[in-house]
Amino acid sequence: MNLIAHFIDGKRTGGTSTRRGDVFDPATGRRTAEVELAGAADVAAAVEAAERAARTWRDASLAKRTAVLFAFRELVHARRDELAELITAEHGKVLADAAGEVQRGLEVIEYACGIPSALRGGFSENVSTEVDSYSLRQPLGVVAVVSPFNFPVMVPLWFVPVAVAAGNAVVLKPSEKDPSAALLLAELFVEAGLPGGVFNVVNGDAEAVDALLDHPVVRAVSFVGSTPVARHVYQRGTAAGKRVQALGGAKNHMVVLPDADLDLAADAAVNAGFGSAGERCMAISALVAVEPVADELVARIARRMAGLRTGDGRRGCDMGPLVTAAHAARVRAYVEAGVAAGAVPVVDGRDVAVDGDPDGFWLGPTLFDRVTPEMSIYTDEIFGPVLSVLRVDSYDEAVTLVNANPYGNGTAIFTNDGGAARRYQHEVEVGMVGVNVPIPVPMAYYSFGGWKSSLFGDLHAHGADGVAFFTRGKVVTSRWLDPRHGGVNLGFPTQT
Repeated sequence: MNLIAHFIDGKRTGGTSTRRGDVFDPATGRRTAEVELAGAADVAAAVEAAERAARTWRDASLAKRTAVLFAFRELVHARRDELAELITAEHGKVLADAAGEVQRGLEVIEYACGIPSALRGGFSENVSTEVDSYSLRQPLGVVAVVSPFNFPVMVPLWFVPVAVAAGNAVVLKPSEKDPSAALLLAELFVEAGLPGGVFNVVNGDAEAVDALLDHPVVRAVSFVGSTPVARHVYQRGTAAGKRVQALGGAKNHMVVLPDADLDLAADAAVNAGFGSAGERCMAISALVAVEPVADELVARIARRMAGLRTGDGRRGCDMGPLVTAAHAARVRAYVEAGVAAGAVPVVDGRDVAVDGDPDGFWLGPTLFDRVTPEMSIYTDEIFGPVLSVLRVDSYDEAVTLVNANPYGNGTAIFTNDGGAARRYQHEVEVGMVGVNVPIPVPMAYYSFGGWKSSLFGDLHAHGADGVAFFTRGKVVTSRWLDPRHGGVNLGFPTQT
């Protein structure tokens, strides 16, 4: 059985912990590897390597850092198919979706290649007589990234390239469910010329996460995962004096107004609801139909779902399995709860015919109609291929419903009315808004993040917020006296 180890100080290495986790191929249900689960000693070894590397990497010129990032970008691009295959083999999403994930990660690498512009400070001459002031941004030192199972390449690349380009050393704790892609990224960084220890990978579970949160050398933590864990990471990390950005869960709404193009809306609902088997923090899981369009919209969505192929992601299917047997059982239980609560199962994915091994972790796309806000299929983040349709009578009722939800990650409105769209983007209490765009994930030069219980912390991922998170500002005030100046003056300094 293949044993997946850590990556510390520029090489793959085994740890001291004897704990192991299982890695599965979700499309077959077979265990394909074991992964080492780091203890506190393993985390400490990675942090020590990062601390040593950070002392010299922070002094590397911007030209050197950008050269490494450009080389890393070329290597990731050249190995994108291999990365996609690793994602599909351990996560289960179809190859086309995995390739798209790698592409979105590449966009953040490309943004990080422009770090010299992002780190430019300001300069003011003669703020006082022959006194100048200027600002600059400097790296934090050692930072940690904790990434989820659903995007084993893209989410680490939201943070790591920006952190490294800004002069930090990084310890990444990927999901123990699909760790292999992170290790390949680490090897590509070394091949690109990144010094050993600047980027390290420790595999593990909650024990490793807590060790990173408690380690005094770790200055900042970036996290993506469920809201309960995000809250824990934020509270424990900030209590230890760390800077924390913890991106949590979501319940993303798609509002469809009566004037919308219903074919466009139906296509978007299927794509955003069932892509990656719904295992996306930006997936649309609640469709809010403003009457009188609900009947026709539900019918169009159901017709499109009838043509979806669920199966092995390496066979050209539309949707793959869920990541683990336990998660598939959890999502299936939500479907059963929806039926018991009185929601109408227009398309029931529990008995889907799959193009794949019968032992895979399968659940087909599921569509519920006439869902009400108190049902668990609406209140909870299911993180699976379950789309719930809620019917409302007006735009105002739709906005009230969305804003009452405790999450505020992403939302979309489908309409041909520019005034309604503008009003919605102004009134909705959500961090990322799409207008006739179902999954409004920003480009890398903007920042990704939600509001309310979808984010703990003040700064979002990548873009300008990412640079600000991984650096700290400093202001220098200087006076270089010429020979004409001198003498003693005990008075309080004033601006003259």
